[in-house]
Amino acid sequence: MSAREYNFDGLVGPTHNYSGLSYGNLASAANQGLVANPKLAAMQGLAKMRALCDRGFAQAVLPPLERPSVDTLRLLGFTGSDAEVIVHAAAQSPAVYYACTSASSMWTANAATVGASADTADGRVHFTPANLNNKFHRAIESPTTSRILRAIFSDGSRFAHHEPLPCTPQMGDEGAANHTRLAMRHGAPGVQFFTYGALAFDPSAPAPARFPARQTREASEAVARLHGLAPARTVYAQQVPATIDAGVFHNDVIAVGNANVLLCHARAWVDQARVVERLRAALDGTLELIEVGDSQVTVDEAVSTYLFNSQLVSKADGRMILVVPEESRQDDRVRRCLDGIVAGDNAIDEWISFDLRESMRNGGGPACLRLRVELTGDEAAAMNRAAVFTPALHEKLVAWVERHYRDRLAVRDLADPMLLDESRGALDELSAMLSLGSVYPFQRA
Repeated sequence: MSAREYNFDGLVGPTHNYSGLSYGNLASAANQGLVANPKLAAMQGLAKMRALCDRGFAQAVLPPLERPSVDTLRLLGFTGSDAEVIVHAAAQSPAVYYACTSASSMWTANAATVGASADTADGRVHFTPANLNNKFHRAIESPTTSRILRAIFSDGSRFAHHEPLPCTPQMGDEGAANHTRLAMRHGAPGVQFFTYGALAFDPSAPAPARFPARQTREASEAVARLHGLAPARTVYAQQVPATIDAGVFHNDVIAVGNANVLLCHARAWVDQARVVERLRAALDGTLELIEVGDSQVTVDEAVSTYLFNSQLVSKADGRMILVVPEESRQDDRVRRCLDGIVAGDNAIDEWISFDLRESMRNGGGPACLRLRVELTGDEAAAMNRAAVFTPALHEKLVAWVERHYRDRLAVRDLADPMLLDESRGALDELSAMLSLGSVYPFQRA
């Protein structure tokens, strides 16, 4: 059965800021305290969506979450009106308050893990929202993310929705940022490639020493069971601990795959030759590996330029295009590596770059900004079509951003109670535009 891959890009939220919340993400730490431009950030993301849509790729959008998260602050003991909750939280516990203002849901690669219907036991598309338990500011996302996914994929005969895994360190789940689906073509049965940072219940197993391992093997195995994935076509691999300590907090910072092509650094996984052998066997010998070594691009260079945090997408003729951030184009060694990939004997025959600097300063490149969802024609017809990106929707979203977003947001501005009203007004309008219903906490009544 034929299928298409839809890239669901996250719309950058009105509270996009640089609070430096993500320990282990080098860009997040390095840019802490900078003045952000939420309007520019949203426009940069929309420009990428529009360019890929114009080239014929299937594109859709996921909306931002309500921030500041007043419900979370109330759970933590702050009382009074919504404005009073914000003022008290910002004054009494600024670190907690800043976490509750994060616009991190824009990186929808962490929204969920998706199981294509060609791979699941019941033939439905499965969604498991990530619990993101390693970071407080992200762990509060899953309830609203779940409601949004259910609003877009509401047909129970075609889509199955699971609860997030228990929010404990042993079940740390970071979603599609640590999951890659490989197959001969879209619609064909695929191989599930899960990567993890540590074994939660084996303290003697290798683990990073400097930064946390956000994904556990136990969590990946649980998602595979929930989705009914065939064990013979499921491969698990551990990230190299030293690579995590170099800033590779997710697998999508060191590798990207599409169809039967896997582009990665040579220091991505423990016992990498064996991992590749298992993937090749599961793909019946059809895996096309493009491995980049230190002589071409070091791990540090990959982290600073986000070469591998790219989108690899199939064109109509079966060839592929690699979508990279502008930082990769500007680096001489990385640009030579990109040119070498395109000139090589493989399926990638083009690369293009986008200016996503507002996102990149927080450590999120093209791959972070999108959740990949493979859908057959019938499944695509059954989803909420208002979320599908079109030129007409692009124009509406640009006008929406112009109406509601600030062009300057310093960390100290996050304590302004007016920011909540601005955000809620924007989201109320957006939920109607995307036919989402009452998915936000403030909309319940």
